[in-house]
Amino acid sequence: MGNEIKNELGNESEIISSDDMTLEETFGELDKVVGQLEDGEISLEDSFRVYEKGMRLLKLCNEKIDAVEKKVQVISESGELEEFEV
Repeated sequence: MGNEIKNELGNESEIISSDDMTLEETFGELDKVVGQLEDGEISLEDSFRVYEKGMRLLKLCNEKIDAVEKKVQVISESGELEEFEV
């Protein structure tokens, strides 16, 4: 079972499964969180909840990027697969 992120907006609450989200969708959700925090229209208490959600999303983004980096391989001049080195 993958990570789950609780999405709290106003009185609504839903669980977002990290297995269901692509990296792009995760970045999109993180962008929404940043927008909510920058907007300044939410209460201090809600801003802490939104910030916590953002931190979970950031961790999830990092985990997804790490997983992709581990899978990346390049084809050498001899036609063999080698691990990509950064």
